[in-house]
Amino acid sequence: MEKVINALKTKLADEQISTNETVRELHSKDETYHQTSLPDIVVFPKTTEDVSHIMKVSQEFKTPITPFGVGSSLEGHVIPYQKGIVVDFSFMNKIIEIKQEDLLVTVQPGVTREQLNKELKKYGLFFSVDPGANATLGGMAATNASGTTTVKYGVMRDQVRNLEVVLADGSVIQTGSLAAKSASGYHLNGLFVGSEGTLGCFTELTLQVYGIPEHVVAARATFPSLTRAIQAVTSILQAGIPIARVEFVDEASIIQINTFSETDYPVKPTLFLEFHGNEAGLNADVAFTKEIMQDHDCDSFTSETDNAARNHLWDARHNLAYAYIHGHAGKKMMLTDVAVPISELANSVIYAREELDKLGVPGGILGHVGDGNFHCLIMIDMANAGEVKRANEFNKNVVLYALERGGTCTGEHGVGVGKMPYQRQEHGDALDIMKQIKKALDPNNLLNPNKIVEVEEGNPE
Repeated sequence: MEKVINALKTKLADEQISTNETVRELHSKDETYHQTSLPDIVVFPKTTEDVSHIMKVSQEFKTPITPFGVGSSLEGHVIPYQKGIVVDFSFMNKIIEIKQEDLLVTVQPGVTREQLNKELKKYGLFFSVDPGANATLGGMAATNASGTTTVKYGVMRDQVRNLEVVLADGSVIQTGSLAAKSASGYHLNGLFVGSEGTLGCFTELTLQVYGIPEHVVAARATFPSLTRAIQAVTSILQAGIPIARVEFVDEASIIQINTFSETDYPVKPTLFLEFHGNEAGLNADVAFTKEIMQDHDCDSFTSETDNAARNHLWDARHNLAYAYIHGHAGKKMMLTDVAVPISELANSVIYAREELDKLGVPGGILGHVGDGNFHCLIMIDMANAGEVKRANEFNKNVVLYALERGGTCTGEHGVGVGKMPYQRQEHGDALDIMKQIKKALDPNNLLNPNKIVEVEEGNPE
């Protein structure tokens, strides 16, 4: 690695390059149970030119590159299994321009979601994608993140107008424009968003933002059964109510929330909801939603307009993963996700809960059920080989159930390494096209290698 370091130093300062074991260890993992792997070098670019230089050095010495945001990914995306260079974008954290009249913002990839929203608030604007974690926007684009507000505003791919991307050979391209739509050329935004660092590194992102809603109402509804709660969601969507958030949390997860967040919510299948709009319209939407809930045997329906109360409700939901981790010391979290057509949602969640009950480990079912996306969160003892094996089998069963019903192996977490075994079954021959794209843009297979697709060097696939 000495030659690589010397080559990097021709354009990077000493403080931008680290081989410190602690720094390397911090960049050897994400937030899940996947096996860690130490990189050889961690670099901290400050400009697009720095990233271009790093790419050229990578090509010269055939050294793998793994982009890194804050390490909040959930399927091993940022773990450098081929070692090499980890590119940490934390120094590239500038908000470059806010185009208030166009409802657009241009940022560097290291800007976090909360950092951006804090600045946008001054203009009466907000960025809609809310995955829960305070992830970087570059990382969110790389995994096509979504979250609690997707049912109204869409996923990360829907917000991206343009990307500045540094390709494997160090060249720099723009993938879009500032226009709201275009019929010109291939949809490169759509290709690079969700590519998980396997096709290039983002150095600037131009994103759509929204006006802060005039009025916001949050609500919490409980049900006698999981089935009735999920059926209520389906009815809300079919009724055309413009709901901004609708989250499902099962009983086991409510227990964790109550302990960790010091709440006293009833231990029943629960929906967390939010409505955005003007006051008169929202009053009608909330009343209509309450009627639908009652048709599905809703036990209780509590709404909140106070800002502090709403924030407390959503903080409790967002902190659920940490509530499980805090409540099960010594265990690691496996958090998997699938998405299915709305018509299949109730049966899919019921199946997942039944399989989880058979597994015999702590865990819960939760998710952004408004768009058919739900998560299974389980806490496992990594030293117990039998438990790990059963957990992996559970994950496989839930994924296959979703795929057999026209769903996807991941609705928002991305492929990384955790969902790679299911790519052929989900995509069929289209997977070979993905491999050809990877080979065309990264012929030496150096960009986050063996994530999403496996491509052997010299393999024409």
